[in-house]
Amino acid sequence: MNKRRAGFGPAALAVLVVALITALVAYGSLSTAAASPAAVAVGAAGTSAGCGKAPTLASGTHTIQSSGQTRSYILRLPAGYDDTLSYRLVFGFHWLGGTMNDVDSGGTDGYNWSYYGLRKLADADGNGTIFVAPQGNNNGWANPGGQDVAFVDDMLNQFESGLCIDTGQIFSSGFSYGAAMTYELACSRPTVFRAVAVYSGANLSGCDGGTQPVAYIGLHGIRDNVLPIADGRSLRDTFVRNDQCTPQNPPEPAYGSLTHIVTAYTGCKPGYPVVWAAFDGAGHDPGPIDGSTGDGWHTWTSGVVWNFFTQFQSSPPPTSPSSTPSTTPSTTPSTTPSTTPSSNPPPTGACSATYSTTNSWPGGFQGQVTVTAGSAAVNGWTVTWTLVNGQTISQVWSGTLTTSGSSASVTNAAYNGSLQPSASTSFGFLANGSPSAPALRCTSP
Repeated sequence: MNKRRAGFGPAALAVLVVALITALVAYGSLSTAAASPAAVAVGAAGTSAGCGKAPTLASGTHTIQSSGQTRSYILRLPAGYDDTLSYRLVFGFHWLGGTMNDVDSGGTDGYNWSYYGLRKLADADGNGTIFVAPQGNNNGWANPGGQDVAFVDDMLNQFESGLCIDTGQIFSSGFSYGAAMTYELACSRPTVFRAVAVYSGANLSGCDGGTQPVAYIGLHGIRDNVLPIADGRSLRDTFVRNDQCTPQNPPEPAYGSLTHIVTAYTGCKPGYPVVWAAFDGAGHDPGPIDGSTGDGWHTWTSGVVWNFFTQFQSSPPPTSPSSTPSTTPSTTPSTTPSTTPSSNPPPTGACSATYSTTNSWPGGFQGQVTVTAGSAAVNGWTVTWTLVNGQTISQVWSGTLTTSGSSASVTNAAYNGSLQPSASTSFGFLANGSPSAPALRCTSP
């Protein structure tokens, strides 16, 4: 898809290091999109000053003065732009060595991969989105002295005065260095950007502020040898904290599985979900394909990100936390652990546990266990069961695994051991073998 192949060889990595040092010195698969309003009628809250006026900008390449420099961007208006409707606005930031043209044109994959595949989905979803691809200095986003953030501010001022924008529907996406820039905007402009999508990023452009909530989806490969997945986890955890989500260690696919796992955090501040999508196969890449070590426009990432963005309505944040995007393929392991009280009658013992297989594939499966307190509160729990037919567990989240022969037990994590009467929590795991229906035993100290 002609994205970063020309940009992340040894020479480009050297450029990345130089850019990062410069910045530090200056500081000191096509999925069906979820149904959502494409554009909001003028007069609704959050419409910009350019609404109801003839547009002063058209699709194409533009220049703007910012921080004493002439900067460039490509603007892409939807077909049939109507100044009586206010549109969502999506930024697409390029990678190191990439350009605004690469993001806008989609490279060798053309329209299918334009704006990381989001433009095609937007057109299918009602043609109600304006896209912009800014050009970074030296084909990167070092952001010295905050000049790249100022560039975004200047573009937004121009867009809002010359176009009809829904100011509650502004989003950012970016890959690699573009992901770093998107992360910086989430940190420094949390009241401007409704949500962000960070593809394989790291903290390279800074994080000014970084204490307020923003809806956040992070995507990263476990084989990434350019910006390791630990970098992506660190960015994610900033907004797990800011969005007041329940801490957990989301599942990630095993090396060699060639799959992806999408996890929605629980307990997040209403309207500010955090989603983590980890994948195996492709390395440093925004377009992985399940079952392959290659990439392509028919990746699952575009649908997941588009559904994440379009779940949000105009202006005021939703009043309840989001769930996992609905475009996750049915063959993809995913998890949404629950910490809500059980609707079943409280068990008579200290605690009880129930099991469900949430996904399976040849040679493996994903299970989830729900733990429910009895008529009295519990402070700590352990669930034990027997592995059968050669089953082995490769990963556990929201708990600590101990195995001895065919016996497996999971003890609560630090944050989910205390349960009020009848309240529930859950843990999940990935396993090798075929799923079964184990008999579970729950005990509490």
